[in-house]
Amino acid sequence: MKTRTLGRGGLEVSAIGFGCMGLSHAYGPATDRAEAIALLRHAVERGVTLFDTAEVYGPFTNEDLVGEALAPLRERVVIATKFGFRDADANAGLDSHPAHIRAVAEASLRRLRTDRIDLFYQHRVDPAVPIEDVAGTVGRLVEEGKVLHFGLSEAGGETIRRAHAVHPVTALQSEYSLWWREPETSVMPVLEELGIGFVPFSPLGRGFLTGAIDADTPFASNDFRNILPRFSVEARRANQALVERIAAIAAGKGATSAQIALAWLLARKPWIVPIPGTTKRHRLDENIAAAAIELSSAELDGIDAALADVAVHGDRYPPDRQRQVGR
Repeated sequence: MKTRTLGRGGLEVSAIGFGCMGLSHAYGPATDRAEAIALLRHAVERGVTLFDTAEVYGPFTNEDLVGEALAPLRERVVIATKFGFRDADANAGLDSHPAHIRAVAEASLRRLRTDRIDLFYQHRVDPAVPIEDVAGTVGRLVEEGKVLHFGLSEAGGETIRRAHAVHPVTALQSEYSLWWREPETSVMPVLEELGIGFVPFSPLGRGFLTGAIDADTPFASNDFRNILPRFSVEARRANQALVERIAAIAAGKGATSAQIALAWLLARKPWIVPIPGTTKRHRLDENIAAAAIELSSAELDGIDAALADVAVHGDRYPPDRQRQVGR
């Protein structure tokens, strides 16, 4: 596995990371614990070093799972987790007050069975707490050795600048993929200017860009996609046109749709590290293989041209969740 560096602080990670959320949260029933642990350890053996979790995933159970799986391999991996929701509940509102950040850090360290959090993200920007206070609090945790790097998630350009002025921001985590390219204009110029890495979540469009989901695909009752406008039956039916274009490009390259989607992200900038998630070993191996696929400038131009006239239907979040992003 090739490596990349996030931020100017020298955080070196695998070119493709692992988004752990779906193992225990948001996409239906949790994966069998033993199977999930085996999958995470297989990822390490295949060269993956960046593992992403959060206290809100579960809540708490995903951090505990990641902690157990990676404890024997701790010196080989980089663990990222997050703070910022009240009571570790995405529906309970935001809380990035300094005391809360510290409490989350201490609890996450225990669940993760580690003495430091490699990358500590603010999960969503809290308008009730100045970002300078947030950055300062994480900076003190860095001084104490409990956190190594500071990150933001779904933050806007001005917030990134203000935070970075107080304590260096190593990475921004936000959604970015072939069907959500808004970050190219809203935040990527700021990231490049300040030397901040970009960690796209949902790089496969929450599974849709793989071609494995269509308008008739049923979701479990507790699957997060049930509330997303982009996953309504009507939107999925309309968005099949995008999936078909990607599949045609993949066939011409001798790759899968998922691999093209990931290789496209890797080709955008050398400081981009996508974190696809999966519950299946063969999908993990497929994703990892994308790191070896190189797309030429002509091929990238061809992808842009092929997708340029395909409109993506449906908002990515319902209104209440959408108001929490881009601040």
